[in-house]
Amino acid sequence: MTAIASVCVYCGSSRGANPRHAEAARELGAQLAGHGMRLVYGGGRIGLMGVVADAVLAVGGQVIGVIPEHLQVQERGHRGVTELRVVASMHERKNLMFELSDAFVILPGGFGTLDEAFEMLTWRQLRLHDKPILFLNTDGYWTPFDKLVEHFIAEGFVRKNNRRLFAMVDAVEDVVPTLLRQPAPAVADSVERL
Repeated sequence: MTAIASVCVYCGSSRGANPRHAEAARELGAQLAGHGMRLVYGGGRIGLMGVVADAVLAVGGQVIGVIPEHLQVQERGHRGVTELRVVASMHERKNLMFELSDAFVILPGGFGTLDEAFEMLTWRQLRLHDKPILFLNTDGYWTPFDKLVEHFIAEGFVRKNNRRLFAMVDAVEDVVPTLLRQPAPAVADSVERL
């Protein structure tokens, strides 16, 4: 695989009920920065978003936040990041985050996190990109999702080989090595066919 310079992290604008999720976000931010990888994320100062961004910044890493104008107050746009890009819509946010990133890591989150993850999975399934996608399954958070994918396969709506669209790891220290082991992209990094 070519070098991964930028990693997009999708995660909640809440910290959630389990404090281990914030610990994992903090550890991930430090590891990404330690490997010289720039963080691309949703631009907020709150929740797991703020935790991962602050962790990258704390060790001198680079952070690009992408936030829609209408969420700057709700998600408290993070003015301390290396670069904060304010966009007009959620669609523009997701597209720009895609363009700026070489890989995607999904931490715990809710509907918005699932929306972002599913769009990247769908684009990869449609061969619009072949960037690595990885779920960090802290304390089994994504295990129900993994079972849902098995259900999709068993019911004939997803092909078995689509399991290769994403990887899942349980430990933060496995994130970067797993991303780096992914095969080189087989298609151009373009979403123009959408």
